[in-house]
This record gives sequence, C-alpha cells and structure tokens, in this order.
Amino acid sequence: MEGSLTPDRAVVGFIGLGVMGGSMARNLHRAGYKLHVYNRSREKAEELVRLGAVWHDSPAELAPHADVIITMVGFPRDVAEVYLGENGLLSHAKPGTLLIDMTTSSPNLAQIIYREAKKRSLRALDAPVSGGDVGAREGRLSIMVGGEAADFEAALPVFRAMGTNIVYHGGAGAGQHAKMCNQIAIASNMMGVCEAIAYARKAGLDPEKVLRSIGSGAAGSWSLNNLGPRIV
Repeated sequence: MEGSLTPDRAVVGFIGLGVMGGSMARNLHRAGYKLHVYNRSREKAEELVRLGAVWHDSPAELAPHADVIITMVGFPRDVAEVYLGENGLLSHAKPGTLLIDMTTSSPNLAQIIYREAKKRSLRALDAPVSGGDVGAREGRLSIMVGGEAADFEAALPVFRAMGTNIVYHGGAGAGQHAKMCNQIAIASNMMGVCEAIAYARKAGLDPEKVLRSIGSGAAGSWSLNNLGPRIV
C-alpha cells in the first residue's frame, strides 16, 4: 500500500495490548483507524473489541487483514517469535504491509526483521517509544524510528495518533539504537534519584519535601519529578 497511511486508507493490526500497547491502540481507534487486534490474554482486548476492533486468535490469523501491523510486546525473544516464527507475521502478512515494531528490543534483531521483510515484499520500521504509561495514555509518546525514510513518511499519521515527538534516526535498527541512548541516560539519572531519596531518609528529612525542594532547580528531571514521588 503506497502513500500516507491515514485512517481512510489503512487498516491497522495491533499485537500486544499491555499497559503501553492497550493505550496506544485506543488512541489509534480514537484517530479513526479500523483495528484488528491480538494479545496473549484475550481479556486485555475486550474493551477494544467492544469499541469495534476485530479480535484474532494469533498473529498469523491477524496478518492478512491489515495494511499496517504494530507490535508492542515484552522482550526481544517475543519480537522474534511474532515476526520470525513459523506462525509469525513475515510468513503471513500480505505483500506491501508495513510492519512497525514499537517494543524496546535489539538493534540487530530490527535489522534482521528488516532484511527478511524485504525478501517477502514487506516493509519494516523499528520505532521504540519513551514516555511511560502516562505518555501512552495521553498520546504524547516520544517515538524513535529506524528504517527507510519513505516508510517513515508514510507512517507519520499512524505515529501522530500515539505520540508528539516523532524523530527519524536512519536505517533499520537506528530507532532501537536511539532508545538505547535513552535507557543509558535514564538509568544513570534513576540511580541518582534513588540515592537522593535514600540520603534524605538517612538524614532524617521528609523525602517528599526534598523532592519538591530540588525538583525545580538544576537537579530537576523528568525522572525525579515524575518517578521520584512514586518511588517514595
């Protein structure tokens, strides 16, 4: 399917309806996309089915019905199974389908999926996200994209239904590499937040007051201001 993948031109398949994926799929529905869905546990799909989404019992069953298929699953091994397994998307999607993996996964696996997709006249993007459950719910995720530029441009209406900061980083795997940069930065930040809370407690201070005090200064960060209170 060529051209911009707008709601009037594209049917979306969504695989993985957990904390992040469920909210992302609902935002696609709100944007007007017709949805076909699959999740390992059907109960997580019930709300979307009530809204009009079509349920399928496997990725293989879902694949032929969609022009765009988004995956938001748990781990790289799950991504590999969904795409490369005997009943995976690469063996059952119709030619021209755009496959978008939004799981935080492996850059190498993203490149493998891209190459195998191309052999089958399919298109593939890796597009991991940042912003957490709140960002997913409110449709303001940061989306980091790798793959062919033309496929990125075609997918922009789909991405805009889920996020607000959408950046193309380059060829296959580049989105996953960008997400690794995100993980490196946030990991060191989170260590500092946790140490600050531990120190506050050891010093006999109220950690919530400390977070309020330092959150608007140079120590302030998304992790400190949003996750710090949840840690406390």
